[in-house]
Amino acid sequence: MQILSWIVRAFVFFALFAFALNNRQEATIHWFFGREWTAPMVFVVLGAFAIGCAFGVFAMVPSWWTQRRIARRSGRPGGVAQSALDTEASRPVQGEVALEHPPRDGL
Repeated sequence: MQILSWIVRAFVFFALFAFALNNRQEATIHWFFGREWTAPMVFVVLGAFAIGCAFGVFAMVPSWWTQRRIARRSGRPGGVAQSALDTEASRPVQGEVALEHPPRDGL
């Protein structure tokens, strides 16, 4: 499995490297008020990708904060909700009813 992982990584690296070599021509970005920026095409694409990743992370921050607040409000270590603990506590003891799964240690 590790060999397959390294093969995929090598393929992605060489594909991106070939992409960079094939896009060495200059690209001009026209900004507002007549400003221009000229750079190799690969840097322009890399910059657009980085800005897109940063925008995606910043867009997810409010959701992360909400989930973190909910986990803190539950008052349990690790953010376990009270209802999940109640369902586990209400399960019958081993001797009362047959278990859903076979015991790990034999009888």
